[in-house]
Amino acid sequence: MRAAFIDAKDVLEVREVDVPQPGEGQVRLRVDFVGICGSDLHYYFEGANGEYAVREPLIPGHELSGRVDLDPSGRFAAGTPVTVHPARFGAPSAGIEDEPHLWAGGSYLGSASTWPHTQGAMSEYMIVESDMVRMLPDELSIRRASLAEPLGVALHAAARVGDLTGARVLVSGAGPIGLLAIVAAQERGAAHVTVSDVLPETLERASALGADRTIRVGVDDMPREEFDVVFECSGAPVAISSAGVAVRKRGTIVQVGMVPNEPRPVNLAPIISKEVTLIGTFRFRDEVDAAVEVLARRDDVEAVITHEFPIADAARAFAVARDGAVSGKVVVAQ
Repeated sequence: MRAAFIDAKDVLEVREVDVPQPGEGQVRLRVDFVGICGSDLHYYFEGANGEYAVREPLIPGHELSGRVDLDPSGRFAAGTPVTVHPARFGAPSAGIEDEPHLWAGGSYLGSASTWPHTQGAMSEYMIVESDMVRMLPDELSIRRASLAEPLGVALHAAARVGDLTGARVLVSGAGPIGLLAIVAAQERGAAHVTVSDVLPETLERASALGADRTIRVGVDDMPREEFDVVFECSGAPVAISSAGVAVRKRGTIVQVGMVPNEPRPVNLAPIISKEVTLIGTFRFRDEVDAAVEVLARRDDVEAVITHEFPIADAARAFAVARDGAVSGKVVVAQ
C-alpha cells in the first residue's frame, strides 16, 4: 500500500509499505479521505509541531473517513462507511476523571508527541482500535465525514462556554477551524455570528456558511465591547489582543487557535479591566459523535472542503493547504 511520510522539514515522500494486519480488538480501515490540519502543516514545513519534532518518518493525518476493510471480530461488516475518533486515551488523572482527552499518557493519530511516533491516516490502509470507529448514517457522505474531527474540535470549544442561545459571537480567523466554529456557534444557538480575518477570500467562505457579518482586519474597524463570546481561532498574538477589545465586560474568550510554546506579547489589560473569562480548549472528548450528527443534517458544511488531491500529489496538497487565500480545508483522497 502507499503511504505519505514526512521524513523531515520540507521532506515528504509517498512510499510503498506492507498492508498492516489487525490484532485483537482492532479494525483495518480503507482510508478514502484525510484532511490536512494545521499540525500537519507544522510537521511538514517546520519539522515540528510546537515542542514535538519529527524524529522518525511520520505518516500525518488525523481527520479521516473511509470504509471498514477487515474486522476480525465481525462487529463491522466490510465496506461499512466510517470516521474515527483519533485519540487513544491515557490513564485517568485526579480531578479530570471525566475529561479523558486531558489525561496523561494518551496518543493522537499522526502525532510526533509520542515515541515511537503515532502514525496517522495518510495511507491507503490503517489500523485503529474498534472503539475509535464511528459508523456513518446513510445521510452522510464519506467525503463530508472527513470533517468530523475538526468539527468536533469546534463543537468542544463551544461546549467549553456552555449555552450560546441568543449570544453575539465573534469568530476571529476564518481558516478551516474558524469556518467550523461558525457552524458550532450556529448549532449551539448563537443569535449573531461575526467573522474577522485579514484575507477577503476566507471571509467570502465565512459568508457562504451563513456568517451574519464579516470584518476585514486592517480595513474595517473592530467593534469594541460588542460580543458576548469570542472564539479566537488564529493563534496570532495581535488577534488575541483584539479579542480582548471586542469582547464585552464579563464576556468570554475561548482560545481555539494553537500558539507556540514560548512567550508572545499579548495585551491583557482589557481582559483584566472587563473581568473577561479566558478559556482554553484542546481537541475534544466525545464531540466527534455530535459532529457526525451535524454533518449528516447539513450538507452545506462540505463547502469548507475546497481542494482534493490524490495521495501521489500529497506535497502539492500541503502547499495549497498552506495558502489561506487559495484554500479552505484540503483533503487527500486515497
